[in-house]
Parts: sequence; C-alpha cells; structure tokens
Amino acid sequence: MGMMDGKAVLVTGAGRGVGRGIALAMARAGAAVVVNDLGVSIAGDGEDEGSPAEQVVAEIRAAGGKAVANHDSVSDWLGAGRMVKDAVDNFGRIDAVVNNAGNLRDVFFHKMGPDDFRAVIEVHLMGSFNTSRAAAPFFKEQGSGAYVHMTSTSGLVGNFGQANYAAAKLGIVGLSKSIALDMQRFGVRSNAVAPWAWTRMIDSIPTDTPEQQARVEGLKKLDANKIGPFCVALCSDAGAHVTGQIFGVRNNEIFLFSQPRPMRTAHTAEGWTPEAICERVFPQFANDFYPLHRSGDVFTWDPA
Repeated sequence: MGMMDGKAVLVTGAGRGVGRGIALAMARAGAAVVVNDLGVSIAGDGEDEGSPAEQVVAEIRAAGGKAVANHDSVSDWLGAGRMVKDAVDNFGRIDAVVNNAGNLRDVFFHKMGPDDFRAVIEVHLMGSFNTSRAAAPFFKEQGSGAYVHMTSTSGLVGNFGQANYAAAKLGIVGLSKSIALDMQRFGVRSNAVAPWAWTRMIDSIPTDTPEQQARVEGLKKLDANKIGPFCVALCSDAGAHVTGQIFGVRNNEIFLFSQPRPMRTAHTAEGWTPEAICERVFPQFANDFYPLHRSGDVFTWDPA
C-alpha cells in the first residue's frame, strides 16, 4: 500500500524538472496523476518540441501507474477548471493540487516593463489561485484535500533582477496561508514549499565570471527529483495535520521557514512626530534591520 493509494493529484508544470519529479513520486506512492504541462519556453511563449506531459504520462503508465495529460494554461480560469475536471472524470475524485507551473522573465527593476511583470504574476500567482479555486468546491464537499504551492527564496529572501518573480512567489505564501485559514474547517490544508533544483528555469544563469561559474557548479548539484517525496508526505493522510507552513527542500535538507511577526516595538504617550521617529525609533530598531541579502548570502553551504 502506497501513501497515496486511491487518491488523485493534479501537478501543474509537470512535464519537466521539479514538476516531473513530483508527478513521478506521486505515482510511485499510488496516486493517479493529472500531468499538466503547457509545453512552452521558460518565458511562457512558443512551443517545445514534442509533448513533455505525454512523455511523463507514458513513463508513469509504463511503471504500472495511472495518469492523464493536460495541456491547459494555469493562467486561464477555464483551463484550470478543465484540469480539475480531468481528475474527476478520469479518476472519480481530486485529493491534492500541487501548484508548480512557472515562468521567468528576469530583468532589473529599472528596466522591467508591465508586460514582464504581468506575465510572471499571471502564471505563478494567478495560476496558483485558478487551480486552487477550481479544486476548492470538491475539497469542501468531501471534507479533505491538500494544496502544495511552490514559493522561492527569491521572494522569501531576495535575488537580483526578479521583482516580478519575487512578488509572485511571496504572494503565493500569503495565498497559501489564507487558503489554510479559510478551509481548515473543511479538513483542507495548504502549505508552501521553496524548492532548490537545477532545471531549465535556472540553467540560463550567466557564467561570465569565476564567481558565477562556481555558483552554477553548486546549483548543478541540486536534484529536481528530491522535491517529490516531501510533496507526497504533505499530501498524504499522515500529513493531514500540517497546514499554513512554509518549507524548503534542498537535496537532502528540509527547512521550516519563519513567518513575519513583530520583533521590536516603540511607543510614546505623546504620539510620534517625523523628527522623533528619526531620532529615536530608527536608531532603536537599527540593530534588527535586515540587510539586503540575496538567497546565496543566506544559504552559503553546499547541498547535503
């Protein structure tokens, strides 16, 4: 008996990389899988040769599992509904949604146009909303369900040239927490996971300097298949008590991230003036200000 026997799971962006690893892990655990992949470039345009989703479905079926392919876009409200319908029509139910689909349009903020920003928000943040909302009535009716949303340290910590991506990924954290709060009474849980993996989403990183080359060599050690087992655990009945959390998976390391809470406070009976704030509050808080770290400044050790 696998941990996901009898369950049906939708995995978006499952044709390659992290999504493929999650889909295969779900199938190995006994789940029937809707393998969604639009089959486009990392910028979200054009079409890849062949059908990545169909290839993953064939791999699952060859191993004795159940799977169907879906080629809708998560950014399309009606398409998201069709993904969930594919699970219900083919497998009789929907038990989990893993929001993994993504795109990149990296550019420094002072050069970023509205199309660059909107294109990433539409896939990551709106896409996560669309598929999650499509599954919500089924989860509510059956009194159970699990959401796993992919966030990123680009939003949790920071990175250069990714204002669009960071905004979407940190927005997903807020979306996940809100879903967890709103749907807890129906037995539904929601968590966010920051994955580290060497995939085509990051293989365009420049290698012009020795520092960049060293960084890329480190990233190549990150196995995209390591994320799947953790997602299986979150979606299994044994993970039903885990909700509203932010995790990270980096090869054999699993992280639990903190969430924003007050660190310091300042008050005065007379009320604050701008001058008093600059003279008293900013110096009082200064020791606890966060520096402008990037993800690599925080996670400085090699993957385990």
